[in-house]
Amino acid sequence: MVTKTNESFFLKALAKSAKRQNIAAPADLDVLINNLNYLTSSQLNSIKDAHQFASEVHKDQKRRTGHPYITHPSAVALILTEMKMDHETIMAALLHDVIEDSGINKSRLAKRFGRPVSEIVDGVSKLSKIFDSQAQAQAENFQKMALAMAKDIRVILVKIADRLHNMRTIGVMSNEQRRRIARETLDFYAPIANRLGMNNLKNEL
Repeated sequence: MVTKTNESFFLKALAKSAKRQNIAAPADLDVLINNLNYLTSSQLNSIKDAHQFASEVHKDQKRRTGHPYITHPSAVALILTEMKMDHETIMAALLHDVIEDSGINKSRLAKRFGRPVSEIVDGVSKLSKIFDSQAQAQAENFQKMALAMAKDIRVILVKIADRLHNMRTIGVMSNEQRRRIARETLDFYAPIANRLGMNNLKNEL
């Protein structure tokens, strides 16, 4: 049986873990580049450009962990480097919150980073809105809808990596937010990861 004392200890440990450097901010640009030795110099330069752009867009933002916001998209990108994703996916991961958090639109991203990257970023933004609006939907139907609406599977991969890092830092959220995010993760994200054969990510989620 879980007592209030035990629960309080667990929540404090969860919050402390969320703020640890290796959890909240596991990668800077150098770490990412070191993990991307399978890409060409030109592709790495594009990733550096995306990182700089995202850093500028998010420069006045902070995560609830107290870290600069750029640490989150960098962490999402790091998860995807472990999957050996292509340079466009890594760029999109770095830019995935740009449309939602700034006045920068899809067209501007396309001009600077190319249409494929802008399409992924836009898809992640749209998928986020659908997740927010479908809280009452049955999990099975929602999974089918989420997979069907993503024209590019890389949209789903970026979104799953985004959720994984958010789960790793969930300890800084309020009790209500933790419950909602955890339930959403169990109902939607983990099953989608399972369908895609991403067993390690599914298990961690």
